[in-house]
Amino acid sequence: MHTSSNSRIRQIHRWISIAFVLTVIANFIAMSDGEPVAAWITYSPLPPLALLTLTGLYMFALPYVIKWRG
Repeated sequence: MHTSSNSRIRQIHRWISIAFVLTVIANFIAMSDGEPVAAWITYSPLPPLALLTLTGLYMFALPYVIKWRG
């Protein structure tokens, strides 16, 4: 794959990680109130986590794929 697309994936991974951290922080703030928390707040970190998993696995496998093809 081309270098610019690799750097684009890395940049997307960084921004998604920021979104993930913010949703986790919001989750802890909501839970610290002591009242029952809405389900959407509880599960809000999961979509960014899924995207982080996909982009992270891509970046992890990339050197092996390049070595295998080369």
